[in-house]
Amino acid sequence: MSKISHLGRYQIISELGQGAMGVVYKATDPLIDRVVAIKTINLALALDEKEEYEARFYQEAKAAGRLSHPNIVTIYDVGKSGDVAYIAMEFLQGREVRDILDDGEKLPVAQVIDIVIQVAQGLAYAHEHGIVHRDIKPSNIMVIRDGHVKITDFGIARMESAAVHTQTGMVLGSPKYMSPEQVMGKAIDQRSDIFSLGVMLYEMLAGKTPFVGENVNAIMYQTLNTVPLPPSAMNPDVPEMLNFIVAKALAKSLEDRYQDAKDLANDLRACRDNLRQPSEVKTAAKPSAALPDAAPLAARVDDEEDAKPTLGLSKAFDSFGATMRLAALTASTDEVAELSKTLKMARPSMDEISRAAAPAARPKAKSAAAPSAAADPQSGAGSKTGLVLVGVMTLVILGLLFALLH
Repeated sequence: MSKISHLGRYQIISELGQGAMGVVYKATDPLIDRVVAIKTINLALALDEKEEYEARFYQEAKAAGRLSHPNIVTIYDVGKSGDVAYIAMEFLQGREVRDILDDGEKLPVAQVIDIVIQVAQGLAYAHEHGIVHRDIKPSNIMVIRDGHVKITDFGIARMESAAVHTQTGMVLGSPKYMSPEQVMGKAIDQRSDIFSLGVMLYEMLAGKTPFVGENVNAIMYQTLNTVPLPPSAMNPDVPEMLNFIVAKALAKSLEDRYQDAKDLANDLRACRDNLRQPSEVKTAAKPSAALPDAAPLAARVDDEEDAKPTLGLSKAFDSFGATMRLAALTASTDEVAELSKTLKMARPSMDEISRAAAPAARPKAKSAAAPSAAADPQSGAGSKTGLVLVGVMTLVILGLLFALLH
């Protein structure tokens, strides 16, 4: 095949690499003296594939061309030269996340979070415009030299007005990064992109993807049926709050997963802010054995001043065991049963509750000269103080249960 020197008005400088459907070139636009990247597809294919490939190619141009966002590659032009269709787009100088991972680089947790925040921002914008990417993975994310991040390759994106429809049950995407609903060939929405981004986040933190197997079928089985270890099990620098964010992004149930990429970005920002203030972050006593599949515990709040009941547990009540004991003493049987399912903990017995409370119940050593009135159970002041504490604890427990069960 002869070497291409021109595509339309564009002058080819060099070949950048092989894309999913064709060659990618570096070129110049002589009209405005601008360097561009040219993505091509060879339309001289078997007739039964040509129409679908060409339609998908123009769909990419239409999808990405509608989007104008700092975290999405900019499309300049689309055209056709003989049997080669092409898209002229922004030329990016940087590295794909795939290349960074393949080089074995261990990025700082804060940098990983920053990259994923930017991807989430770009996805949120695309989703607002009715476009689902469907193939979020490290090779489609470019990190520019200044740390800026761009999403590329909307080649298999699904638009509300798309003219190209996949066959029933046909799977498009990369197996390791596909959502459960994508694996099963079900309808796809923005939450599928969020799952794929969660897989990428996990890989960047843990050094490997959460779902692995010897072949595509094994990977798909894992995606549908297994819950991976938290990334902190492979990377001790990962805070527990980030474990829960990853868990929510990877929830197999659509209802338990992040519903909006903006929410994922917001939780990641809160986690990044806590990393910058390590003295204010509460260290978890024990990592979870596996990523929970439930949403209510996904976003933990470590800054009490900004804590809101809808965001999860503040660090003052960062003990699931304590939560279960308090619930067993105050909540209804049904509420305790529901909380037990959510926390995956058995309801504590009265003996366990008593033993846990014993250290806190011991009175402080009393002065021989002046016994404390508050420590005397017959004292009126002590009785009033006890009533106030009971009232405060009741309000706290009700607020905690509301946050966990809603």
